[in-house]
Amino acid sequence: MIGEWTLDTAATAIEAELIGVSQPQSRVARICTDTRQIQSGDLFICLKGEHFDAHDFIAQARQQGALAAVTDHRVDDSLPQLVVDDTLIALGRLAALNRNRFQGKLVAVTGSSGKTTVKELLASMFSQLGPTLYTQGNLNNHIGVPLTLLRLQAEHQYAVIELGASAEGEIDYTVHLAQPQVALLNNACAAHIEGFGSLSGVVRAKSEIFNALTDEDTGIINLDDPHTDFWQEKLDNQLRAYLTFSVINPEADIWVSDMAENDVGAWHFRLHHQQDSVQVQLRLLGKHNVANAAAATAAWIAQGLPLNAVKAGLEACEAMNGRMKLVMLQPALLIDDSYNANPQAMQAAIDYLASRQGQRVLVLGDMAELGADEIEQHVQIGEYAAAAALEGFYATGALMRHAVDAARQAGLNALYFEHQSALIEALKQMLNEPVTLLVKGSRSAAMDRVVAALQNGDAQ
Repeated sequence: MIGEWTLDTAATAIEAELIGVSQPQSRVARICTDTRQIQSGDLFICLKGEHFDAHDFIAQARQQGALAAVTDHRVDDSLPQLVVDDTLIALGRLAALNRNRFQGKLVAVTGSSGKTTVKELLASMFSQLGPTLYTQGNLNNHIGVPLTLLRLQAEHQYAVIELGASAEGEIDYTVHLAQPQVALLNNACAAHIEGFGSLSGVVRAKSEIFNALTDEDTGIINLDDPHTDFWQEKLDNQLRAYLTFSVINPEADIWVSDMAENDVGAWHFRLHHQQDSVQVQLRLLGKHNVANAAAATAAWIAQGLPLNAVKAGLEACEAMNGRMKLVMLQPALLIDDSYNANPQAMQAAIDYLASRQGQRVLVLGDMAELGADEIEQHVQIGEYAAAAALEGFYATGALMRHAVDAARQAGLNALYFEHQSALIEALKQMLNEPVTLLVKGSRSAAMDRVVAALQNGDAQ
């Protein structure tokens, strides 16, 4: 955290009643919401969820050295307490306080697909210039964003904050905490649509990232996305400056030419801005990452930084586990794209696999949170896989049964497995062949267990 934090500082920020606090000037070391991570001097925030209530762990927090706890009622424990109406709101207020003390540049990123990759690219780019904080893992919601902002330190010069959403209004809340100077909307598609009601709800929700921009800030939108007109109109109505990026349209502020693929499926291309251009060779696999690189470059340009300086950071970024990561299982090749999935990302993964040589087998788990169209979306993926003329399609999960049926009807060799363990056993039989396996599914499908089993040589 930035600057001096005391119990009195925290209590003022969250409008708390102090209970049992004899030394309000005691220094707060960190803000913590997990008793498993509490250290001496931490302020413990007692959050509540559907299946837990952290108020039950105050004694444990005290035993581990917590300085005090933020609670929504007085708890019968000797640990000093800062009592508020809502501990989640208190967490957000503490995060906002730390953000307001931050003097560096902050970029916020959202989108249905690719936002984590754009975040990683930007982190790699800004790290070439100075200390950079960026969202870890999937801490991109109404709890994760405040926790990330509380990790800001005085030495940080840049911050890249990923904003996700499960319903309309969530990004509006987190972006007002983050207060970005640059807000990047990568795209919108039918991902996690269940909480939004429709694709239009997703499009509106993603555009909330622009709600905290001031006249001095910059929005960024994807000129190739079919919903760009809606976002441009919103930014025009707000009288906000914005940049555009595209992989096909030279009218964009950042655009791409001369795209070509190397022998492992990574792309090289030329990025353009005004009269300048720079050649880039990504380590990341898949054509879709060219668009992600263009998006990250737009956020870089929005900071007033030169185009030719993007090269080092873009080229240094490597794939994360579960995101189009190559795993050599000689003679087989495994592509681990198991972190998450939506229809657009599924199609991008299939496109990549189809571009490979030799025997290619697609391995899929269910796509989650697609709402009323979930069966049709899976049918379309099966048809898309069949059109790619792959050598095999293996799947598990109740919804993926529909994809397999559709793929079979279209003539693809497709197999469905009721249990993931049976799928793993079938895949293990292929590992002595020069086959390329691509594994993908939503988080709830736990396809990372398939990847781990193939790497470790065991079924689970």
